[in-house]
Amino acid sequence: MVSSLLHSLVYFLQYGVLPYCIFTLTGYALMTIRSVKVLKKHKEANINIDYKTLNQSPFLPSISIIAPAYNEGVTIVENIRSLLSLGYNNLKIIVVNDGSKDDTLEKAIKFYNLEVAEYYFKYRLPCNNIRAVYKSRNKAFKNLIVVDKANGGKADALNAGLNISYSDYFACVDVDCLIEPNAFENMILPVLNNPKEVVAVGGIVWLNNDSVIKHGHMIKLQVPGSFLPTVQLLEYFRAFLLGRTAWGSINGLMLISGAFGIFHREYVIKVGGYNKKTVGEDMELVMRLHKYMLSNKIPYQVAYVPHPFCWTEAPESLKILSRQRNRWARGTAECLLLHKDMLFNPKYGVIGMISYPYWLIAEWMGPFIEGLGLLFTLIMIVMGMINWHVFAIMSFFIFSISVFFSISAILVQEIYIGKYSNPKDLMKMFLTAIAEPFIYHPMTVYWAIKGNYDLFFKKTHSWGEMTRTGFNKSVVK
Repeated sequence: MVSSLLHSLVYFLQYGVLPYCIFTLTGYALMTIRSVKVLKKHKEANINIDYKTLNQSPFLPSISIIAPAYNEGVTIVENIRSLLSLGYNNLKIIVVNDGSKDDTLEKAIKFYNLEVAEYYFKYRLPCNNIRAVYKSRNKAFKNLIVVDKANGGKADALNAGLNISYSDYFACVDVDCLIEPNAFENMILPVLNNPKEVVAVGGIVWLNNDSVIKHGHMIKLQVPGSFLPTVQLLEYFRAFLLGRTAWGSINGLMLISGAFGIFHREYVIKVGGYNKKTVGEDMELVMRLHKYMLSNKIPYQVAYVPHPFCWTEAPESLKILSRQRNRWARGTAECLLLHKDMLFNPKYGVIGMISYPYWLIAEWMGPFIEGLGLLFTLIMIVMGMINWHVFAIMSFFIFSISVFFSISAILVQEIYIGKYSNPKDLMKMFLTAIAEPFIYHPMTVYWAIKGNYDLFFKKTHSWGEMTRTGFNKSVVK
């Protein structure tokens, strides 16, 4: 019996965990190398661009910002102010109040002097009842539209905004985010410079916890004061700066963050808008756009601009963070299952042959493999079947690789972006990178497994409420 169990454990570790480790580490290494090359080229290509002159061009595609708002009363006034301050020459702001239970709509109406407007639109995409469309009496806010609708979730709110919009492109933006003033001048460049149809453009989203904000603008960016948002900042470095930069360079990007990205409005309407049956609506839409363009043999690009244009608030409590990661895990599983026909299908090129398999193994299956590996290791320790010398070497190797990639992300940020140059901030991030594998990573594995359990056994499909603390502690009036 013991011999049979030992054989099973060794077999799993040898043919399950070890190949997974080799696969993921190789993937991380290749993405890091690729992203450094892309970042260097991007920095050189954009150093002499005159964005002021570009913004005066009458040929700039029009963009509507669609910002779903649900119970955002804490930050709604400041966040709308931030969106209105953006300098893009051909921009509309569409804030969709998705049946908030707090005073989100009331605050917006009072501060921005809104009134119900006669506004013609068609329900080109299905969405819950649009109760009213508001515009401001104040000409200073002429580009602002506030939509009040029955609650239907984020995807439903975005579809409502698409029904209201008449722009060439639209930006999916979380209303609690702060956008850099020249964000859309940068994000539209791939559209202007590419002969192919650019159906979507993603950009870097980073964290502004404990930073100083004044009138919707970043005054002082700093590393968060507590461990939880700081370790999330490292995650964002790795995901946006290394991972998505690399995927975007080979047209293999499967996810544009729901917090910030621009999309070709007509193509999104052609593919049916946002899917209301998944909590991973941002990823699912990008996958559906890939599928549509490839199936119809239309030359296209899902582009990526490797620069931080969007700042958002990371969860600062384990309760809220666990909800977020649970939702991300469920969204990933739902999207991969909805588009399982793309797996290893040469018809879908890079997406089918490289991106989808990587997401399947590293993002979806990864937590299960790591969780089982940890469980089996504990069993071997209890049964006295572990070789401590080999275990120590392997553990140190995995720990070193993990820290190496985090520090690489920090250094790449410092060299090519340079947003965090304070030596104390850098030291804090280095120390957090060392602590992450022991404290934080096991929790993310558990949350991912729990998310999949909730999806398949509890049939949970809710988006989950995300309580905001707002920027009150860091805002300068």
